[in-house]
Amino acid sequence: MFGRRRRDAGKQSAQPATGATPTSDAYVALLARVPLFVDLSRRELQRLAATATERVYDAGDVMVRQGQPGVGLYVILSGAARVTQQPEGGDVRELGTLGAGEVFGEMSLLDDLPRSATVTAMAPTQALLIPVYDFRGALHDEPDIAIRLLAALSRRLRRSELHQL
Repeated sequence: MFGRRRRDAGKQSAQPATGATPTSDAYVALLARVPLFVDLSRRELQRLAATATERVYDAGDVMVRQGQPGVGLYVILSGAARVTQQPEGGDVRELGTLGAGEVFGEMSLLDDLPRSATVTAMAPTQALLIPVYDFRGALHDEPDIAIRLLAALSRRLRRSELHQL
């Protein structure tokens, strides 16, 4: 879709890029639709988009595994993924499914805790990855990004609390 790709399947082996080099504008447009980033300026979105890479998964591939370190935030470009969680000593619980335009891994941008769930591709899936170290560099260089993200995370938390009442 956008070009710069990396194929991840278990060992996360890299595959050569295919297609044309992605334009910054394509990634910026995609990130502008992500609720977490809607308050960011075009320049701030360009900063994040410049660090993004595409990942490609086959059906059944684990995209992220519960308990493993988080490497960044993912935006699903196409396909679908299942989110599961297995409490220690408990059964696997299905938490939901994700589709195109949806995001996971945002907590890894802010903390260094292990992944809280496993995300598995249900079909061939493409995702855009913003690596945590690049994201944190952007926050360091442009602190206004952090302020806008805190507002977006606060809105998300409020919505979550309303649904639990």
